[in-house]
Amino acid sequence: MQQLEFELTDDFIELNNLLKIMGLCQSGGAGKMLVAQGNVKVNGQRELRKTCKIRAGQTVSLGDVRISVVGKPTS
Repeated sequence: MQQLEFELTDDFIELNNLLKIMGLCQSGGAGKMLVAQGNVKVNGQRELRKTCKIRAGQTVSLGDVRISVVGKPTS
């Protein structure tokens, strides 16, 4: 399984945008399709909300790729 890490720069990121930024799909629209097809899990549970807010501490899985979301660093 491929492990990736995403560092938030805000309080959250929408699920479809996270998939696009991490290179798992070509566009936000393609990310929405992956979610709608039931291919994406958040914290081990299938997620069907395309623009679900992903926050620090959550894990997103697509196939054999797992993305750990970490919070923005404090100054």
